[in-house]
Amino acid sequence: MNFKHIASAVLSLGMAFNIAWAQEDADRGTLLQISDPKPPLYQVLTLDECLRIALSESPTVKIADMEVQRMDYSKRDVIGQLLPTIDFGATYNRMVAKQVMYMNLGAFGGAGGDDAEGGQAASETKKDEGIKMGLDNSYSMGFTASLPLIAPQLWKSLQLSDSQILLAVETARQSRQNLVDQVKSAYYAYLLALDSRKVIQESYDMARLTYETYSKQYALGAASDYDVLRTSVAMKNIEPQLQEADIAIKRANLQLLILMGLDSEFLYQPAGQLSDYEATMYANALAVDKKNLSNNADLRLLDINTDILQKSLAMNKLAFSPTLAFTANYNWTSMSNGSPFRNFRWNPYSTVGLTLSVPIFQGGRRWNALKTTQIQIDEMAWQKTNLERSIAMQVDLAVDNINMNIKQIASCSESVKQAERAHEIMERSFDIGAASYLNLRDSELALTQARLAYNQAIYNYLIAESSLELLLGNAPIDKYINEK
Repeated sequence: MNFKHIASAVLSLGMAFNIAWAQEDADRGTLLQISDPKPPLYQVLTLDECLRIALSESPTVKIADMEVQRMDYSKRDVIGQLLPTIDFGATYNRMVAKQVMYMNLGAFGGAGGDDAEGGQAASETKKDEGIKMGLDNSYSMGFTASLPLIAPQLWKSLQLSDSQILLAVETARQSRQNLVDQVKSAYYAYLLALDSRKVIQESYDMARLTYETYSKQYALGAASDYDVLRTSVAMKNIEPQLQEADIAIKRANLQLLILMGLDSEFLYQPAGQLSDYEATMYANALAVDKKNLSNNADLRLLDINTDILQKSLAMNKLAFSPTLAFTANYNWTSMSNGSPFRNFRWNPYSTVGLTLSVPIFQGGRRWNALKTTQIQIDEMAWQKTNLERSIAMQVDLAVDNINMNIKQIASCSESVKQAERAHEIMERSFDIGAASYLNLRDSELALTQARLAYNQAIYNYLIAESSLELLLGNAPIDKYINEK
């Protein structure tokens, strides 16, 4: 019996050393696998680099910039309506049936008038036959020009075009703000997936090492079949979690690639880990100015749309004003009989003039348009009031969420330290036979859950901070665009 106890103690001591060495090797392998998968193939990208790529390559941003260009060309179109317009035109007409005119020649009579029988007969004959008017071919070509001299409604539309350009610019800024928030969320999700994979891998390595140790003991007769089966089940229960973590990494990777506008074949890896952001979160939380909503994209868009409606109202009022335009024509005409390709006789003529248009009545359309626009302006005022209240409430909730996450991070950080200490104590107790495998496994699960909760708390804080930045519209877009 004494010999068996000594052999068992030696075997347990050897198992403890094997566990420590194998665990150290497994940690190295896991760290190498997670932080540096394939250095020659994978490119490490920081968050700022991902944002810079997204703001330059994303189709969403390019579409927003093209919309600004489109509105600029629309303004040029309005300016072009204030400039002279010159057109050239040409027409050709072939006479199919000539117009016939009948005249009472007796009204112009001669000396005898209708008293003379011969004259009366001739007059009746010509009256019955009629006179055909026109020639077979007629040509006309020339230039026409017009220039608006007084066009109040057109002048006001220039100011409306400026506001529309400003609306397109603000919409593009909002698209960039949303893209920054989406890229940050995807980047943090990628880090969370990698850190969670690392924690689960460490738990799996510990479970596998324990299983292998009990398998060796069972081969030597120092462990029971139940111990082998129990450790094998514990190891296999972690394998689905590893597969889910791999899927989460792949999903986050593809999501970030889509937001950056890159192909799925691009190999990259985010830099750092979630715990790196803990050092700066307190300063960022104190620097938040939750009362300044002037940069909120929704409020700014609403103000611009209100300004557009007000200018539209003024333009609709100017629809009652008269307009005056200068016109000029310079044309050539020709008429001939027979072949349309012969006997041309071109005669030029030209005209200049003024065209005055005074709107009087159009069925009440202008008046109804004024009332419609005024109602829309009143609606915008109520929408702004409601939007300001909603955004202020969302900002307060985001700030409270950030403060709550900061407390959770501090609590989870302390919990991780305690779980690590408890696991070390349980390992030593298990090595000397003072603790069972169930106690060791409970400490491993507690440590795994504490680490996962810590990573989740940091992720929640970063998401809340990004959401607050989007609400306030304070994302430093120029920094990401101008960064070299």
